[in-house]
Amino acid sequence: MRPRDEYESLNLRRQEQKTKEFKKKYSCRAGIEGTISQGVRKLDLRRTRYSGLAKTHLQHIAIACAMNLSRFFAQSNGLLKAATRTSSFARLRREYA
Repeated sequence: MRPRDEYESLNLRRQEQKTKEFKKKYSCRAGIEGTISQGVRKLDLRRTRYSGLAKTHLQHIAIACAMNLSRFFAQSNGLLKAATRTSSFARLRREYA
């Protein structure tokens, strides 16, 4: 059980997330988070190889170019985006529904 203030605040935010305005605003953020995730997973965006702001900035530019090229070639070769993973429980529920 949460304190009443915290519970009401959380409940209000959950209701707000169901509105069309929130979904429209969040759709942009979801795309950005996907880009950051791709950079972290594939191109080691979390670590910098250099010390100093100028070299680190150059590395970030190189990673951005690599991501753009990767996406361009994937699209031009007709590679589809990966499907969202379905949990084991959701698959079982779908099978036996």
